[in-house]
Amino acid sequence: MMQMNFIRRLPIPQDIKAQFPISDAIARRKADRDEAIRRVFTGESDLILLIIGPCSADSEEPVMEYIHRLARLQEQVADKFLMIPRIYTNKPRTTGKGYKGMLHQPDPEKKPDLLEGLIAIRKLHTRAVEETGFTCADEMLYPENHRYLSDLLSYVAVGARSVEDQIHRLTASGIGIPCGMKNPTSGDLQVMLNSIEAAQSPQQFVYRGWEVETPGNPLTHAILRGSVNKHGINVPNYHYEDLRRLYDFYAEKGLENMACIVDTNHSNSGKQYLEQIRIAKEVLHSRRHDGDVRRLVKGFMIESYLEDGAQKIGEHIFGKSITDPCLGWDKTERLVLELAEQL
Repeated sequence: MMQMNFIRRLPIPQDIKAQFPISDAIARRKADRDEAIRRVFTGESDLILLIIGPCSADSEEPVMEYIHRLARLQEQVADKFLMIPRIYTNKPRTTGKGYKGMLHQPDPEKKPDLLEGLIAIRKLHTRAVEETGFTCADEMLYPENHRYLSDLLSYVAVGARSVEDQIHRLTASGIGIPCGMKNPTSGDLQVMLNSIEAAQSPQQFVYRGWEVETPGNPLTHAILRGSVNKHGINVPNYHYEDLRRLYDFYAEKGLENMACIVDTNHSNSGKQYLEQIRIAKEVLHSRRHDGDVRRLVKGFMIESYLEDGAQKIGEHIFGKSITDPCLGWDKTERLVLELAEQL
């Protein structure tokens, strides 16, 4: 017998969207942003993507302060970079314990409330577009929840623990925006490439109680985030040789719109967040060195917030991560400007 307590029925995405609708101006802005981002992945634009922001969006006000600063920085580097702020409202937990993101806990110090969480994340993503013009990125941790934000997001990522999951792959085939597939924690690139192939292909499956079919998503692509070996040691995969290997594997499979985003944190940095600065610069050098790598690497994923490092829940340092450590604003701004100079 199933041991599950059904607490309450949550509103379906259509109802939440009707209760908290977006304006025509936001819809137009999203369409414009989606097109600009699409052109990067197809190779029509030479801009480099920066998918950048906090490890997790834990509180509305510091997140908005960060995004406002990012909008001003974007203006300075608009000829080099196209920024997609990370507003990650779902946080995967390896053991299932701990803070699971704003969707679960709009207030990290209170009990989970998924209804309030759904409303909070929709309001935050809406506010970001209204105040800064940024349509943002989120993690597709729960594929059945994607439609709660589908009219607001311009980018999603599938994490290292989810990339082998069938429903993640099939859902990605129908979302209509770029979807980054991270390599699994094992580091197996073929698993990641199989996931991309599945998402780029038309599919038919069950989704939220419906039989659905999708056209395939040609903007599905790779994210390199490093791996962990059998001894629990982090193994990076951002070096030149790794990028060349991925290029060759990609070419063998003949997938559409060959593209890779390099995650500068996680196992690539060994969770040493300051290493993100060096890693981004090294990858940029690899792009300059090799035309194939330049065509492959479309940008970076960087974990950054207002303050350096991380804090425990309850410490109340404004703009400091309560999950993985992040680069503070001063270092972030300096890094972006230095990368722009190198371009």
